[in-house]
Amino acid sequence: MKAIYVVKPGMLTTIQDAGRWGYQSRGVPVAGPMDPCSHRLANVLVGNDGAAAALEITLVGPELEFGDERLVAVAGAEFELALDGRPVPHRTPFLVPTQSHLRFGPRQRGTRAYVAVSGGIAATPILGSRSTHVLSAMGGINGRALKSGDLVPLGDALAATKPHRTAEAIVALPEGHARVRVLPGPQLAYFSSDALTTLQSAPYTITQQSDRMAFRLDGPRLTHARGADIISDATPLGALQVPASGQPILLMADRQTTGGYAKIATVISADLAIAGQLGPGDTITFTVCAPGEAMAALIAQERAIMKLVE
Repeated sequence: MKAIYVVKPGMLTTIQDAGRWGYQSRGVPVAGPMDPCSHRLANVLVGNDGAAAALEITLVGPELEFGDERLVAVAGAEFELALDGRPVPHRTPFLVPTQSHLRFGPRQRGTRAYVAVSGGIAATPILGSRSTHVLSAMGGINGRALKSGDLVPLGDALAATKPHRTAEAIVALPEGHARVRVLPGPQLAYFSSDALTTLQSAPYTITQQSDRMAFRLDGPRLTHARGADIISDATPLGALQVPASGQPILLMADRQTTGGYAKIATVISADLAIAGQLGPGDTITFTVCAPGEAMAALIAQERAIMKLVE
């Protein structure tokens, strides 16, 4: 049987590929992984294309039973992992025999882990993507998080390329706090002259009202010069929009397609993975960087991943 049986689902386990890109102009959210770097890494380790569908685990992991023999890799947040009671490593592919059980124990660092299986997850694509977007009930299995008793269909394991044996962590996992770099704008002119300095002055706490759509932050208040509202425009991944309260909202994978609040800054692409490993109660510090630094960081990250597929 080419499927995974979900014995226990964990807190929030969803199917995510690289995302449903190309449809934001029609009001369709992107979804995809909160930590795109770890998602790609797990796939590469088992020989899949980096954009293949995998499982995203949040805070509390599942128990999974495999219907046939598969190569599996786990990247991202670190949990205690056991295969039929024996410990298995992170960021190293391991063979899972038929009817074996993979169990996630206590979480150690980070918030989200990614489970890639050779051949990928073969849920039915919607608009070219298998990613789950819970708010719109789209993708994955019936547009929802996994639940006990689900059968997660798998692709043909023979389609996977030669796997790699091990990998170092490409992104350092935060332990309750992270510093991320941002580029100013796109609506910096809507804020007071000292707002960008204020943004960098102290950590912000990720509140309990945070999810895959956005992190609501609590910290130094940002003041507007021209009001908080703008004519609604596109919402980039990692944008920091600021409503009238002055408390920024960091837009994440399940963000809405447009927004009417001014955006003071945007997290650089290379640091999205770090932000994606934070959860409620964690803190985040923002640092403005130059475009050249942002580009250099992304190139270095891409080179680290490409070394694994050479």
